[in-house]
Amino acid sequence: MSDKPLSKKDFGADFLWGVSSSALQTEGAHDADGKGLSIWDVFVTKPKKILNHDTHFVAADFYHNYKTDIALLKQMGIPNYRFSLSWPRIIPNGTGTVNQAGLDFYHNIIDCCIENGIEPFVTLYHWDLPQELEYKGGWTNREIVQWFEEYVKVCANAFKDKVRYWMVLNEPMVFTGGGYFLGIHAPGKKGFDNFIPAMHHAVLCQAVGFNTIKAILPEAQVGTTFSCSYITPYSASEKDKKAAIRVDALLNRLFIEPSLGLGYPIASLPFLKKVKKYQLPEDEALMKVTFDFIGIQNYTREVVAYSIFTPYINARIIPADKRKVFYTAMDWEVYPEAIYEMIRLFDNYEGVKKILITENGASFPDELIDGIIDDHHRRHFLKSYLEQVLRAKKISAKLAGYFVWSLTDNFEWGEGFKQRFGLIHVDYDTQKRTVKNSGWWYKQFLEEVEEL
Repeated sequence: MSDKPLSKKDFGADFLWGVSSSALQTEGAHDADGKGLSIWDVFVTKPKKILNHDTHFVAADFYHNYKTDIALLKQMGIPNYRFSLSWPRIIPNGTGTVNQAGLDFYHNIIDCCIENGIEPFVTLYHWDLPQELEYKGGWTNREIVQWFEEYVKVCANAFKDKVRYWMVLNEPMVFTGGGYFLGIHAPGKKGFDNFIPAMHHAVLCQAVGFNTIKAILPEAQVGTTFSCSYITPYSASEKDKKAAIRVDALLNRLFIEPSLGLGYPIASLPFLKKVKKYQLPEDEALMKVTFDFIGIQNYTREVVAYSIFTPYINARIIPADKRKVFYTAMDWEVYPEAIYEMIRLFDNYEGVKKILITENGASFPDELIDGIIDDHHRRHFLKSYLEQVLRAKKISAKLAGYFVWSLTDNFEWGEGFKQRFGLIHVDYDTQKRTVKNSGWWYKQFLEEVEEL
C-alpha cells in the first residue's frame, strides 16, 4: 500500500459511500408472515449442497434485528445502504397474490433507513426465486420475463415515493452459471441446455426491469450489477492467452455487451450460437437498455491456463493456493489492481454512463477476543483496494461510488456460515453484533478522521 494516507476527500464530495447485503443471506424468517418458498429454501435441504449442512433459515435474523443493524449503520457513519427485496416474501407464488406483510416489512426497513439519514439502494433480484416458478422451469422458461415484469411493477409502485436508486439483477452470471450450469447453487440444474436459456432470459429481464421501473418512476436512478474478475493468462503461451480471452468473455462480457446493443460475445465463445434457439426476432432490440448506472462487483483476479479437459472454453482456473500468493479464506487472491482493471474495462464501454462499485470485500477467519475483533487483514484489504479505486477515479469520470460487502456476517451460499465478510460480526447462537475493527476503520475514513 502507498505511504500516503488514504483520504475520502480525494474521491470528491459527490462520491457515494455505502455497504451492501442481501435478503436471503441475512433475513432468516424463511417461512414467516406469509412468505413463500424460495429455490434456496429447497436447495439447502438437499444432501451435500451446503457446507456443514448450514441453512439460511435464521441466518443473521435481520427480519427481527433490522432496527439494530440500521442503528449500527448510523453509528458507523455509513450514508448509503444497499439491500435486496425477497420476491417470495412479496409475491409468495411468484405471480398473483401479493403478501402485504412482506411489503410492510420492506416499508419498515426503508422508513428506518430514511429516519436515520441513510439512503436506501434496492436490489430487486438477489437469487431467491420463488420455488413455484422453478416448478415451471424458473429462469429456463421464457415466461419469466412476464413474471419478473409483474414483480417489478409491484415493487416500483409500492416504494416509488421512498426509493430513488434501484438495481435490477445481482450478478446474473453467477446465478445462471452456478444454478443452471454447474449445479452448485439453487436450483441445482446443470448443463448448457439449462444455462443458455437461463442466460438469455436474464438478459431480457435486465432490460424489462429497467423499462418497467422507468415507466413508473422516470426520475429514478436505475441500474444493474455485474460480477467481474480480472483475468490473466498463466503463461505467455498462445494457448493460455486465448484461454484467458475466452474466460474473460464468459465472466466479464456476457451480460453487459448484449445490454449495450453489442450482442453476445459469440466470436470469443462460439458455443453461444446455441442461444439462437431461444431468441425471437424482437429480442435484439428488447435486450438493449441504457442503464443510468451499472454496479460492478470485484474481489479478485483469476489466472487461467489452457485445458483440453474443459469442454467449450478449454480453460481452467489456477487456484490461488497453488500459485503461492496471499489469499482470503475463500481462496481468492488478494490482488488490489484487479479492481482498477475492472473499472477500466467497464469504463471503456461507450454506453456505460456511470459506474458504482456495489460489492468489494474479503472473508478472513475472525476471532472475537475480549469483545474485540482485530481483523487487520480485512482492513488492509479494503484500504489497498480503495487505493486502486482512487487510482481509477483519476482516469474515469464515470466512477461514482463504492459499497463494501458486507454489512454483517451472513449465510454465504454453498459455504454456509464458514465465511465471514461482514464489517459487523454476528454470533449466530445469540445474534449478538460486534463491530469489527475494519468497521471502525471505515467509520474513521468516512468521517475523515486521521487513521490511528
